[in-house]
Amino acid sequence: MLRLFAPDFFIGSLDPAFRYNLFSPKKAQKGFSLQSGLGHRNKKNNNTKNTMKIVVTGGLGFIGSHTVVELQNVGYEVIIIDNLSNSSEDVLKGIIAITGKTPIFEKIDLREKEAVRDFFKKYNDVSGIIHFAASKAVGESVQNPLLYYENNINTLVYLLQELLQKDEASFIFSSSCTVYGQAEKMPITENASIQPAVSPYGNTKQIGEEIITDVVNVSNINAILLRYFNPIGAHPTAEIGELPIGVPQNLVPFITQTGAGLRKELSVYGDDYPTTDGTCIRDYIHVVDLAKAHVTALQRLLNKKNVEKIETFNLGTGTGSSVLEVIQTFEKVSGKPLPYKIVDRREGDVISAYANTDKANEVLGWKAHSTLEESLTSAWKWQQKING
Repeated sequence: MLRLFAPDFFIGSLDPAFRYNLFSPKKAQKGFSLQSGLGHRNKKNNNTKNTMKIVVTGGLGFIGSHTVVELQNVGYEVIIIDNLSNSSEDVLKGIIAITGKTPIFEKIDLREKEAVRDFFKKYNDVSGIIHFAASKAVGESVQNPLLYYENNINTLVYLLQELLQKDEASFIFSSSCTVYGQAEKMPITENASIQPAVSPYGNTKQIGEEIITDVVNVSNINAILLRYFNPIGAHPTAEIGELPIGVPQNLVPFITQTGAGLRKELSVYGDDYPTTDGTCIRDYIHVVDLAKAHVTALQRLLNKKNVEKIETFNLGTGTGSSVLEVIQTFEKVSGKPLPYKIVDRREGDVISAYANTDKANEVLGWKAHSTLEESLTSAWKWQQKING
């Protein structure tokens, strides 16, 4: 089946019909901590004393797994929560291969309130939470909105209810530039108006931010909302990367799969937008840069350097690239021509979105470093690794 594609802000697939497994599967148990005889690149981390436990929900997903790596690299003890609806437990082996350290893994569906409560009874000494777990496909959210409201809103509420029981809590929320809708001015600052959501997915991010703000203002919780643009690429080791289940619904995996011959062609939604080449413009950020931003934000809260109880930062490169520019850049780094065709626009897509990153650079002390070419090179290396 050919999947028509244009860029989304941050999307994935819940379709279980298609999966790439880089490693041989091994069933995980509750509380499972995977040990491996793999050669470790960072053996020095084995001797690091972990003083704080950090929970990463959706920690086996694309951004979550890269963030787990960066957390472990600086010495945190990580507990992953994931229900494997859009990920694979095999990702654990990649994390271990990179860091030489084994995160704790709990297979939990955060939509089950009692399971969330039991988790926090078991791990009552958690210092911080980074919350990624959510459904993230714009197109799918239009077709199945109730799934998105259940999975993205209920789970957030259950987590916050448990954090209210703690003396203090640090909470990092995986938000999105979708909250800005079609912004009136580029680049987009954190003070840009929140426009009506163009998809149920975007609406859940807006509602999520509102819920967190309301709770933080009357509680012991401190939070940072990270509004990121379009994560792409893979870890430079090619041990972990974006692992779509089903037909990819975001641009770069569809490009790399087409380049690898797994897809007949790429379809681009619309070439009649008011942009230089008529295709949508997005801000593509390397996933490792993005992961490091989460660690920096968490440390800001843990070290009590936040100025307000809730803070917001845009995470991007500050540069917009059109769909055709991404295709052309991929062709350059891969040396492969990419077959594509132009089709009609898709509901839910905005024309242009790229970040003003001044606040993240100056206040958070973080900056994206990887170029579009570097990001696509790492994504292509990962695709080749998957293909064997």
